[in-house]
Amino acid sequence: MKKAAIYIMVSTTDQETGLQENELREFADRRGWEYQIFTDRGQSGAKDSRPALNQLLQQLRRKKFDVLCVGALDRLARSLRQLLTISEECKALGVDLVSLKQAIDTRLPAGRLTFQVLGAVAEFEREMLRTRVVAGMAQARRIGKHIGRPARRRLSRMEIEKIRLLRSQGKSVRQLAKEFGASQWMIAKLEPAS
Repeated sequence: MKKAAIYIMVSTTDQETGLQENELREFADRRGWEYQIFTDRGQSGAKDSRPALNQLLQQLRRKKFDVLCVGALDRLARSLRQLLTISEECKALGVDLVSLKQAIDTRLPAGRLTFQVLGAVAEFEREMLRTRVVAGMAQARRIGKHIGRPARRRLSRMEIEKIRLLRSQGKSVRQLAKEFGASQWMIAKLEPAS
């Protein structure tokens, strides 16, 4: 028997989930699936992190479900990037993705095709991003900008003693790093003067 994770999301706390929930329950019941319902209320679909969705994804990663079922893809994600990330994760975990409104069901050939198209779009988007990053770095080098971590600044003995004194007087690592143009890590490793 398949186990399904049913995800329901409404943007405001006063919206009803009944219609989404009933349709999804009926769909799962007709297939004889066991299911658990995850509901996010008052959560924007644009947020990558939502409590019930996070819990659902953790349980998917633990192989607790065979199917992720939603009423519509916009309930799962509002951005193409997030949708592709979730769909790729489902594919990697061997979890079928079902969306009632878009008639996507990766258990069926047409659903698998749609899934593969989503995967191709995700791969294309990653490649475009990589190309833009490489081009941006090349342009930055051409105009003389340093790429990568900033060069480590050496502190003079006088600066080190002054930092230690200021640390012992309670000045924060962040303030000192900014004041002396050094990393917070570099400042933090200097013991305060006793």
